[in-house]
Amino acid sequence: MTHETLQDHLERWAETDSLRQGVAATVLALAGAGIAISELIAAGPLAGAMAAVRGYHEDGDSQKELDVLADQLVMDALRTAPVAVLGSEELPEPVALDPRGTLAVAVDPLDGSSNIDINISVGTIFSILPFTGPNALLQPGSRQLAAGFLVYGPQVALVLTLGAGTHIFILDPASYRFVKVQDPVLRNPVFLKVRDSIVVPPETTEYAINGSNARHWDHAIRYYVEDCQAGAEGPRGKDFNTRWTASMVAEAYRILTRGGVYLYPGDARKGYANGRLRLVYEANPIAFIMEQARGAATDGRRRILDIIPSELHQRIPLVFGSRAEVDRIARYHCDPSQLPERSPLFGRRGLLRA
Repeated sequence: MTHETLQDHLERWAETDSLRQGVAATVLALAGAGIAISELIAAGPLAGAMAAVRGYHEDGDSQKELDVLADQLVMDALRTAPVAVLGSEELPEPVALDPRGTLAVAVDPLDGSSNIDINISVGTIFSILPFTGPNALLQPGSRQLAAGFLVYGPQVALVLTLGAGTHIFILDPASYRFVKVQDPVLRNPVFLKVRDSIVVPPETTEYAINGSNARHWDHAIRYYVEDCQAGAEGPRGKDFNTRWTASMVAEAYRILTRGGVYLYPGDARKGYANGRLRLVYEANPIAFIMEQARGAATDGRRRILDIIPSELHQRIPLVFGSRAEVDRIARYHCDPSQLPERSPLFGRRGLLRA
């Protein structure tokens, strides 16, 4: 079995291009921070009360001990890379790093922190942009040079796009290097996808959404989920499975390896009209990764990567995953005439389908 390391992959991509070399150095710095974070997580309560609340953000979201530690590890690592400015979920304002830096980085240091103390996968999400001045972090996602996320689970995985496909690297615990599996003899479909650029299946029978909020959803989301739940005898004509772990990186990893669709819509609760995910350092990098894997990502209507951020912590609804399903959800929002009839006469599978 042969292995290509993350460093080999980045060096071949960067070659003699100075901007790409800066991106490569930044990705390696983030990977190093990820290894340090993974060690804290692996120690669990032996490392201390990682789920203890340290404070609250302005919008009321809690900040856990591990959120703060992960943020510091990421910032320290990026001081070794050509990063001019860092924007983090854990900091109210961007932080200047290298005055000669050519890049801007946005991060969610610890996605899924509500799962810290229950041994469910959490992760780190990052977006790398060209540094264009004081508002460099407010560029649309289509300007990203690279994006990725780490998943701290049974394996530590790094998902990365450099704008030429999406790749998965697994941390080798013996060498502490991220590697791709490259063995054509393997028949496990997950590992075959690790070998080359990931492709998200365009069709799916699996969706992820927090069903406890159903009473707050708008009609488009409610009808979409109801049609999935109706199964083979409903308007979709097939059975669906539901998944929800409250850790977006875990959901994204699953979708990359076997397909699916993820929904975090806005809803009628106070403060949730625009969802709860952040455009700059959550939605944009995930959207870039998904599109490079032939999936799709929208806010329910618009392509995520076309949206121009108005501020660092801007919230946005998010739908991503298998392209056919993401497109279908957009039709539920934008073209109600295409929705299946909801009268009792058409409650079962019939001629009218979305």
